[in-house]
Amino acid sequence: MSEIPTDVDDVAAAAKLDTAPLDREEPVEQDELGTRQRGGRSTATSVLGWLRWAWYSLTSMRTALILLFLLALAAVPGSVLPQHASNPLRVRQYYVKHPTLAPIINAIGGFDVFGSPWFAAVYLLLFISLAGCVIPRSRRHIRAMRARPPAAPRNLARLPYFTSWTTEVPADAVVTASYDLLRSKRFRADAASTSVAAEKGHLRETGNLVFHLSLLVVLVGIAVSSNFGFTGTVLVTEHTGFSDTAIAYDELKLGALVSRTNLPPFSFTLNSFDATYERTGATRGAANSFDAHITWQPNPSAVLRSDDITVNHPLSTGGANVYLVGHGYAPHFRVTDGSGQVFDQVTPFLPEGSTFESQGVVKLPDALPEQLGITGFFLPSAVDDPSGRPISVFPAPDNPLVVIGVFAGNLGLDSGVPQSVYTLDTSKMKLLASTQLAPGQTLTLPNGQGSVTFVGFDQWATFQISRDPGKGVVLVSVAFMVAGLLLSLRVRRRRFWVRAVPQDHQPAGRTVVQVGGLTRTDASGGFDEEFAGMVAALQRALPPAPDEPDKSDESDEQLRRND
Repeated sequence: MSEIPTDVDDVAAAAKLDTAPLDREEPVEQDELGTRQRGGRSTATSVLGWLRWAWYSLTSMRTALILLFLLALAAVPGSVLPQHASNPLRVRQYYVKHPTLAPIINAIGGFDVFGSPWFAAVYLLLFISLAGCVIPRSRRHIRAMRARPPAAPRNLARLPYFTSWTTEVPADAVVTASYDLLRSKRFRADAASTSVAAEKGHLRETGNLVFHLSLLVVLVGIAVSSNFGFTGTVLVTEHTGFSDTAIAYDELKLGALVSRTNLPPFSFTLNSFDATYERTGATRGAANSFDAHITWQPNPSAVLRSDDITVNHPLSTGGANVYLVGHGYAPHFRVTDGSGQVFDQVTPFLPEGSTFESQGVVKLPDALPEQLGITGFFLPSAVDDPSGRPISVFPAPDNPLVVIGVFAGNLGLDSGVPQSVYTLDTSKMKLLASTQLAPGQTLTLPNGQGSVTFVGFDQWATFQISRDPGKGVVLVSVAFMVAGLLLSLRVRRRRFWVRAVPQDHQPAGRTVVQVGGLTRTDASGGFDEEFAGMVAALQRALPPAPDEPDKSDESDEQLRRND
């Protein structure tokens, strides 16, 4: 925690005294009693004081904890709402289900929480607060580790743990033996003429600082990824390809220091996509595997290579990784309009549940004599429910079926208002026909306006392409955070003092040995046993005199009284 320097406190205290000397020459006003009044501060001093106050407030541990809480709170929408960077497909579905609310959420950055200005502001303030708090604290800790242990208190009997006995060992030998014993126990020890001071447990504060410094490095690693990395998503149907150019992405977010011309020059073609599901038991319908079979090139002049992209096996090339993040079905329609034109349309439909019942539309603005639109559902494993309505009962394409409605009229594409490719505005259109089609079946439209054939279906996969240069830094820093946390939780700070007091009224050579102990962090207990063990080890090296009374009961009573 940041500490306000003493001179600042002194200045503030002096400013409260009406008779405090002024540090500048200016007219002095007096009241009716002749007492000198306090003069006003200059603007420069006031601004400097406010800036100093703001810095000390920002770099306090309390502020850091508040900012950490705000950062966690700000991240909640990112885990509740779909995000463009990780799942643009769900963002599109959200727009379809909530056409009024979705634009408002998008305007305030709800679909890109971790790239929004307000999240970045909290993130930056937290970084500054932690840096201003932890770095000075680290310097103080280094000085404390290099400093000598605190000298023995004047009265050891006032410590929570204390005992004493008389030995026949001379005082200088008591100091030497105590010093050697404490050093053998890995205590930092310092010997004076008649006493030994020792302490252990600085690793607790070291672990605490390692944790917070590693957290700083994590924030730096995230910032590096944010500025020098990029993330994009693309939907690719079977037998089609993708080239890593900015225009080919469905969604692309570049880091502040990344140019569109610096993207890795790789390309790939999705040859086929396979998915397997549980067929029996309580987990029937659960996914077993997803496998995208591709051919790819790291650059246009390279030889084609074959590879499989699975959930835990991304494709890595040019510093970027290609992850498989989603899949679905793309019905294939062959539409013949009233003029005889033929349109072959393979259109991705969006899945809406665990059985992959998918919804989508097909728009044909060039159809004649009127524009055509098809809206419908794709059912991978279709059955009729008790009411006779077709539903899908399994995600695999065991019995594919489409339920469609065909509309004719104005699609509204030339109105200047953007439209989603997954919705159809039928306000200026009329329904021509609706039906269910299995693969190979054809719907003939009335009034000679053509026909619609359900040819079959392809599958599509969504890929996330990202470059994350700070990932390794973050991984190593998180490992250090865990190690630092374990140290801070398990190590205890404790101190021991041994004093040798020669007794003139005792027989020659006798010395009173006083032992005191203090623990600063003993919430889990255990220092009682450690103190008793240290006393026993000292008594073996410095045995009590033969006529020394047993003071173990007295020592126990001292401990109980201090507790």
